Amino acid sequence: MRSPGSAVKAVIRYRRPDPECWEAVVRAACNPLGSSWDAAKTVAQAGSAVSVHADRLAKALAARLGNVEELALALAGMGDLRALPALRRIAEDDRLPYNRPWALPIAALPAQELLPAILPSLRRESLQYRAGFVLELLACWGPAAAPAVPEAVRCLESPYAYDALRVLGRIGPPAAVAADRLAAYATGHAPQASRLHQRRAAWAHWRVTGDPTLALDVCGTAVGSGTAGHGLPFLADLGPLATAQADTVRGLMESPGAWTRVAAAHAYWRITGDPEPAVPVLLAEVDPDWTGQPAMPTPEAVRRLGAIGAPAAASAPLLRRILAAKERLSHPYDGVRILADEAYVRTLTEALARIGAGVPAPVPAPVPAARRGLLLRWRGPGSAARPR
Repeated sequence: MRSPGSAVKAVIRYRRPDPECWEAVVRAACNPLGSSWDAAKTVAQAGSAVSVHADRLAKALAARLGNVEELALALAGMGDLRALPALRRIAEDDRLPYNRPWALPIAALPAQELLPAILPSLRRESLQYRAGFVLELLACWGPAAAPAVPEAVRCLESPYAYDALRVLGRIGPPAAVAADRLAAYATGHAPQASRLHQRRAAWAHWRVTGDPTLALDVCGTAVGSGTAGHGLPFLADLGPLATAQADTVRGLMESPGAWTRVAAAHAYWRITGDPEPAVPVLLAEVDPDWTGQPAMPTPEAVRRLGAIGAPAAASAPLLRRILAAKERLSHPYDGVRILADEAYVRTLTEALARIGAGVPAPVPAPVPAARRGLLLRWRGPGSAARPR
């Protein structure tokens, strides 16, 4: 029988540990006579890897034994609704996680069940450090987070404005009430607006109104001004609407910056539908020895190859080799290593599935018909006013 300590080390280090290891970790996390802190922190990251132990975890959570937050996160990570009562209490007591990687497991649960408990944290006079996590969670929920629009708009006046812009854009048309505020940020009229805010705000304005004019102007200007990396992802979302920028984007596929090359290759494919020049650029950035260092764009390149699908078949052998690795990513610290590695595994698995199945290219989420007249009051006479 594995000791809890050795079992924790094994499941943190290896992608496919012996099931006995996970059993020992769960047993230690649920021990009514004194649960192991290390085991609880580890099982919280486990997700579907401990789904066979869901009843045991739920029983320990219902009895409020041991580390309640970690047991709730473990159930949430497998989409188990029995996590909801504990997560509501945790949110009401302001004990939610503050590390953003935890947002994705919790987002597996229904937004409508958790929003009433979570939103008060964004209504406080002074936003606390957990606000970044909460906004990340709302962005993961997307349109399901529509009841949070007032709180997201309020956050536009806070240090979390960039996150709030992302939330509003992800929510889409239900956030149309914020259109004027987004236009103010995009055009530099909002006092807090920076150039980074302008690009994301312009994208969000398009997502909530259906009018691409402002996004094409602001993000197109960024791509042509030497600050390309911050405009390319938004042009990629605009797809064929950004055809006028195709040549500029293609030129940026030879940028000295790896992130810019990846973003340009993806944007060029999304704009033109031509994968031929994009695939070699993306494949070149897939480092088989990537350790999880966030400065490198390896997972982003994998994700974009998967989006291209069958035309990216040349990448499949390398992706399979990476997926077959025995050990997890080594760079993330133990408290999020399993989360980070499992996210990478999902990215690889989904990319291979799309490449093998030849899944069609994704299209932007539906938005309302364009209402171009909406922007006239922001742009002034004769208007090609471009933010600087």
